[in-house]
Amino acid sequence: MSAELGDRPKPSDEMRDVYDVLEHVRLRPGMFVRDGSLQELALILAGYGTALHVHDVGEHFDLAPVGPFADWLCRSRGWSMSCGWATAIELNVQDEPPLSAFFRLLDEWRAATAVEQAR
Repeated sequence: MSAELGDRPKPSDEMRDVYDVLEHVRLRPGMFVRDGSLQELALILAGYGTALHVHDVGEHFDLAPVGPFADWLCRSRGWSMSCGWATAIELNVQDEPPLSAFFRLLDEWRAATAVEQAR
């Protein structure tokens, strides 16, 4: 979960989208979220999405509390999304830390989305 020796995130001026930001969090979670809090990460992402909207940035954003990522979790896992994806992960994944579960599920969702788009 934390940075391996030699793993370095992109410099901030080279980040293209939210997934580059999330790679920073994945490599160095302690710099961004206290105690590995998935709720704090969800708040950061909510702010990111709001900034995209307010500043009319054309970046596609799928990680709102209820949106494409949450819809996929609901369909693929049968989880309620009434309180958003962060709460759903915390309530339903008991065998790993919530932040680790988020990144595992995010990777799985991105892979599934890439396959669907390739069809």
